[in-house]
Amino acid sequence: MNSEEDLLLYITFLYVWGFLKKCIGMELSKITMPIVFNEPLSFLQRITEYMEHTYLIHKACTLSDSIERMQLVAAFAISAVASQWDRTGKPFNPLLGETFELTRDEEGYRMISEQVSHHPPISAFYTESLNQDFSFHGSIYPKLKFWGKSVEAEPKGTMTLELSKHREAYTWTNPMCCVHNVILGKLWIEQYGTVEIVNHSTGDKCVLNFKPCGMFGKELHRVEGHIQDKSKKKHQVIYGKWTECVYSIEPKVYEVNKKAEKKSGGDSKKHKQVQSSTGGDDADEMPDVQETVTMIPGSTLLWRVAPRPPHSTQMYNFTNFAMTLNELEPGMIGVIAPTDCRLRPDIRAMENGDIDTASQEKERLEEKQRAARRERAKDEEEWSARWFQQGNNRYTGAADWIYKGGYFDRRYSDLPDIY
Repeated sequence: MNSEEDLLLYITFLYVWGFLKKCIGMELSKITMPIVFNEPLSFLQRITEYMEHTYLIHKACTLSDSIERMQLVAAFAISAVASQWDRTGKPFNPLLGETFELTRDEEGYRMISEQVSHHPPISAFYTESLNQDFSFHGSIYPKLKFWGKSVEAEPKGTMTLELSKHREAYTWTNPMCCVHNVILGKLWIEQYGTVEIVNHSTGDKCVLNFKPCGMFGKELHRVEGHIQDKSKKKHQVIYGKWTECVYSIEPKVYEVNKKAEKKSGGDSKKHKQVQSSTGGDDADEMPDVQETVTMIPGSTLLWRVAPRPPHSTQMYNFTNFAMTLNELEPGMIGVIAPTDCRLRPDIRAMENGDIDTASQEKERLEEKQRAARRERAKDEEEWSARWFQQGNNRYTGAADWIYKGGYFDRRYSDLPDIY
């Protein structure tokens, strides 16, 4: 070793690797993870980042054509995962009863989320337009598994967007996410899986394929799909990258372009093979990525990701939007609920760079939560969520958590002491 810092780094690596080896194949929500894996946001705050591109919903509300509205809803669904790029820190697991509210007057919405269940961990959220133009709500049951070199996240749960003016409701689920090289090598993320957005009023459907990296990395970050009406006639093709931008184009033009691309040999650049994420001790090499989507003539740009601030790499690779989520603005204390994430001491300590205090506070809060659970079991009491109730999604019939209302009435006297 060349220095005490090298020795400390090596000891930390051995500790972390020794811990993680015991977790292979397990669901991480059942494991207390060291704080070194975290970023200073609760998962409830991470959910709020779905709203970074709310302008897409506002624009959809103004359009008279259902296919054009679907294009923007699809762009909104894709944009919701864009902030995850390079965000390799794990958000804090919310405590049972924890809440987070976000009001953005300039963007015309307010949002409330609550941790409604601990085992299994379920986070419910509800967003409403201040002008009653839309509502966006759902519940998420994230299942995380560690596979030796990667962490796979399955975000179970349904997203529901309702556009009041058009009397429309759209539902979809989010794609799978995988973080590679959690032990060795450069961390990198891929999203993959099929996302099906359904307009329950018109029967229109958008089928999006978040493409996995593949053996040679050619498909990394790519999204491709189409919009069809209830008779299954294709109207538009959607293409792009969830890390960059999304376009729409007429299907015939897209097919002609794809044929021409194949005839010319497509991408002649050689791609390095990506190793399996589950076998061997070597890192999963991230393929070379050309971060520019080639626009096909005649395409319409639906969405482009906003650039991150210059100091983002020193701030957990946060977006501008994410950097605002822990702000305690003047007048907030005494107005927001005492269960709000902004008041959570371990996250606040980590935000301030005090990792030792953050770790101690995280351990204290988790033990306090366990003690409260033992006390409820002793008294044979069931936990009851404050702002949401169990039910079924009225459009899909799937299990969901429904907002009961009342949060913004500011009656917080009976909330649990979780901090």
